[in-house]
Amino acid sequence: MNFLPVNRRDMAARGWDACDFVFVSGDAYADHPAFAAALICRVLEAQGFRVGIIPQPDWEHPTSYQALGRPRLAFLVGAGNMDSMVAHYTAGKRKRSQDAYSPGGKAGLRPDRALIRYTGGVRSAYRGVPVIIGGIEASLRALAHYDYWSDTIRRSVLLDAKADLLVYGMGERPIREIAERLKRGEAIHSIRDVRGTCAAVSAAPDTALDAGALPEYARLRNRDPASSRALAEHFIIQQQNADPRSARPLVEQYDGNRRLIRNPPAFPLSGAELDQVYELPFTREAHPQYAAAGIPALQEVSFSLVSSRGCFGGCSFCAIAFHQGRAVSHRTRESLVREAGALAKRPDFKGYIHDVGGPTANFFSPPCDRQRGGSFCPDRNCLYPEPCPQLQADHREYLAALEAIRGVRGVKKVFIRSGIRYDYIALDRDLGAAFLETLCRHHVSGQLKVAPEHCSPRVLKAMGKGGFEGYERFCAQYAAANRRLGLRQYLVPYFMASHPASALEDAAALAQYLRRARFAPDQAQDFYPTPGTLSTVMYAAGIDPRTMEPVAVCRGAAERRLQRALLRFHKPQERAAALEALRKAGREDLVKLLR
Repeated sequence: MNFLPVNRRDMAARGWDACDFVFVSGDAYADHPAFAAALICRVLEAQGFRVGIIPQPDWEHPTSYQALGRPRLAFLVGAGNMDSMVAHYTAGKRKRSQDAYSPGGKAGLRPDRALIRYTGGVRSAYRGVPVIIGGIEASLRALAHYDYWSDTIRRSVLLDAKADLLVYGMGERPIREIAERLKRGEAIHSIRDVRGTCAAVSAAPDTALDAGALPEYARLRNRDPASSRALAEHFIIQQQNADPRSARPLVEQYDGNRRLIRNPPAFPLSGAELDQVYELPFTREAHPQYAAAGIPALQEVSFSLVSSRGCFGGCSFCAIAFHQGRAVSHRTRESLVREAGALAKRPDFKGYIHDVGGPTANFFSPPCDRQRGGSFCPDRNCLYPEPCPQLQADHREYLAALEAIRGVRGVKKVFIRSGIRYDYIALDRDLGAAFLETLCRHHVSGQLKVAPEHCSPRVLKAMGKGGFEGYERFCAQYAAANRRLGLRQYLVPYFMASHPASALEDAAALAQYLRRARFAPDQAQDFYPTPGTLSTVMYAAGIDPRTMEPVAVCRGAAERRLQRALLRFHKPQERAAALEALRKAGREDLVKLLR
């Protein structure tokens, strides 16, 4: 198998004396397109560059960054497929016992705030080598942001890491351009205009004359009412400049003459370009050094197909809009069939494709003419508060792709495990019913997971989600479809506790619904204030940036525990807390729920 080099012995086997780029990754090395390090490295390799990976270095020792020697052009640094703080801590700020992106699921093999630690390690090992940071941790911390774990407003991670350049969003286009310019001999500090990048400057460049000014960092960090409003304005300006076609560069002022320039986002890849990326020569295996332990996250995706990117759902608590973007693009049917055929030939394939999806599986086709050009409306959402009149809900291409994959020799069953938006199914007047029946007949393995999130109108409004009645209609339609097919299949809904705007009375109303629906969730999802989301800004500022109106926030561990207990009132260990929550909410009439 042709893995990328991870040590000098691998380099020698290829006849290399040096790499052009060395990627330092917070994840173990799985050569699979679902792993960011492998994806970016294979993209660069396809462009003719020599690329190696240092997975999960011992960050305490500079020698661990010397495994592949000094790269000719630059170090690339990524924290991994998850923000390192999210990878390490639960929503309750407790240490996680496992890390799915590490061998054997072992926790503790990457540092907290990995971009900062890794960049510091690279600088200690090799002075003067350009360092470019990217990935999800860089995307969501590209500008000043609220940090839940320290309860502070932190600077851009580019400044804290002291890297030379930050790539945000999906990195294929930016890294290709940067690589070619470095190859031509351009100095890293002169590369300041690449879409999808941020750069620190001591004075605003000429391009900043047409740039939008963000609130200064000094206005954000004081945690007073004026700072809260500035934080909300800061987020809205970012949101208004997220569309690649209409976005302006943004300038963020720090102390003295220090400024951060965020260039407009890169354009999303076209369908043909996605085909090329996902059909690069990935081994789809964990590196042999992990043979004894395996990588749990790889096991989840080994027999899955990424069919699309981007999500126009607009959920307030989701960061996908700031990483993959709201414009949806999808792979061609032919490419998906080729990949399914390659999977079917693997000796360990049992006939089951576990997923064909993306951030939202049935957001496969662009929903309007604007999105077909890789753009979207910067000032409105597609589905909330009402579906856009220009939205064209259409499952035709997705259904055709699923049918073609089902017909691949050796494939017994094709499941869909990515999220399904039931409100989008309802909007497809031509094929919505047909899609639901096809979903139930061919693509569900007994249970379908959906995410209504809450039943309270004010909480759903804060979440950017439509009314709960849409979910209840879908429940009836799903049950009816399965009855027609003679199948016993169930919905597994996800609900969230402690989201901004959720008070104890809202949690009590949700508990009442769960009892009426006879649904007892095994797990209760707590709202997690991660960087890059509208909901996190609500949590930090106490106001809704869309309206600048105050919003109730559940902050303390005690109230969060009470809301969570109301979602799990059926568990004996939660009953005392649930009873306390009902009394505090003035809902003693619901005490019978606990009997």
